[in-house]
Amino acid sequence: MPKFAANLTMMFNEVPFLERFEAAAKAGFKYVEYLWPYDYPAEELKSKLEKYGLKQVLFNTAAGDISKGEWGVSAIPGREADSHRDIDLALEYALALGCENVHVMAAVVSEGEDREAYKQTFIKNVQYAADKFKPHGIKVLLEALSPEVKPNYLLKSQFDTLEIVKAVNRDNVFVQLDYFHAQNVDGNLSRLTDKLNGRFAHIQIASVPDRHEPDEGEINYEYIFNKLDEIGYDGYVGCEYKPRAETTAGLGWFEQYK
Repeated sequence: MPKFAANLTMMFNEVPFLERFEAAAKAGFKYVEYLWPYDYPAEELKSKLEKYGLKQVLFNTAAGDISKGEWGVSAIPGREADSHRDIDLALEYALALGCENVHVMAAVVSEGEDREAYKQTFIKNVQYAADKFKPHGIKVLLEALSPEVKPNYLLKSQFDTLEIVKAVNRDNVFVQLDYFHAQNVDGNLSRLTDKLNGRFAHIQIASVPDRHEPDEGEINYEYIFNKLDEIGYDGYVGCEYKPRAETTAGLGWFEQYK
């Protein structure tokens, strides 16, 4: 049975961020993920995890300057020092929080820029991250984002991401398979899961097209969850969706998986 992680950036927005740990635990979650931890001291987040019996399973490297359209800097040529700084900081937090997965954000490719140069820069910076994280048993994850959500992001297809994973050539680098983005770009999710089997180490879910709870829309998630059991996937499934209304009111789908 999948191990579901509440995404505290997207879910339980009825309360301030630091109160969402308690809300997730009360709702029956044992695992949590979120976009970024860096607004809070690691010890404060660790105390929340310990108090409510939760395990941190994923967060991202820093996004850069979102106000300027950045969404990660590790693929931007000339920003290697910034990338390494963000990776080093992520490692500090991962060690403090006992988190075994870190998503290294790539970048939005600016209009007129050389996409191949971005790709080669990203490969080198991911290799840096992989080598830093390897002694600590931490996996590096890479994620494709559909153009509807993040136009001009370096990785849009699961196969874009797989190409980078192969080029990096490190045994602790994996695809972060988000079925919402995958359905929007690649489709054919059963075959896609088979093709990527062994290459992904974290999954995220949301309905398509509206990115709500996984009990609506065009993806049959009950089938997908059974598929993951069949192939022996033992990682986490992050619930990175926008609740239709109040978070707990939409958790009927989760009852059978508690």
